[in-house]
This record gives sequence, structure tokens and C-alpha cells, in this order.
Amino acid sequence: MINNNNNPSFFERLTGASKIDDAASYEFSMQKDYRDPGAPIELNTTKKSPLAPKEEEEGQLTIDVYQTDTEIVIKSPVAGVTSENLEVTITNDMVTIKGRRQNDEQIAKERYFFQELYWGPFSRSVILPTEIEIDQAKAILKDGLLTLRLPKIEKETAKKLSIQMG
Repeated sequence: MINNNNNPSFFERLTGASKIDDAASYEFSMQKDYRDPGAPIELNTTKKSPLAPKEEEEGQLTIDVYQTDTEIVIKSPVAGVTSENLEVTITNDMVTIKGRRQNDEQIAKERYFFQELYWGPFSRSVILPTEIEIDQAKAILKDGLLTLRLPKIEKETAKKLSIQMG
């Protein structure tokens, strides 16, 4: 329900908010500088300035994740990346793959007809569907394909307890 009179609505009374005239708000937002020219400039330390240099964006790897009876397998194409530029971190229930693909040539953007390859840092984290044996995990890089073999923890679904006489 819209409040057309000057009495504050229930919401305005509850929150202390007041109604803003849309036309006045629009005019104010169209002004270029809202500050008093003599006012000191405040530094914003909580938000990044739009003029600050951009951090290098991070690409996301494409992956296949599947399971066999005994292991979880993750495969990811990392063509052009050496093993020195790859890092795999494993916990019982998560895997993170990080790396960097380096372009050995510096080509000006205006010289490209197409630029579809990703150059720079990349990462991908995967929450695993079951716990794995970290100590027995293996990472193999062959022909530009990273394969992680993560043995599942064998858990007994039922355990028979022996009863002790006290």
C-alpha cells in the first residue's frame, strides 16, 4: 500500500527511514561532484577504488570427476603448463588445483585476430563426495592432461562389538 499523504508509513516509523522524492533524488544523482570543493578528501580503506590497478583475474579449470569402486579420479587439461607451475592441495574432502600458464611471447592486443587461449593464473577447488586417503593420492601430468587418483577411505558400514563381562 502506497502512502500518498505526509504521514509516515508503518515501515518509515519502524525504521526511521523517510520518503525521498524521486525527481529530487534523480537530479542529485546526476550531479558530477557531491562534495564541497573545500572539504578534505576522505580515503576509503575498505573498498577498492575503480581507478586502482586491477588484480590479475584467475581462470577456472575445466575438469572431469568420476569414481571407480576404489578411487575418485579428477582429470583436467593443463596444456602448456609445466609441473613446476602446478600446485595440488588435498584434504580429506577437498582438492584444489592452482597454476599459471605462461605465454612466452609478448604480443600487442591489436595484433591478434583471435585470442581464445587463457594465459595467467588459474585454479579450481572440488569438494569430494567421499573421504580419501591423502597419503596414497597420486598426480600424473602426461600429454597436457593432469590426472589425480585419490583412493577412497574404506569404511566399514557395520561393526560387530564384542561384549565384555563386567
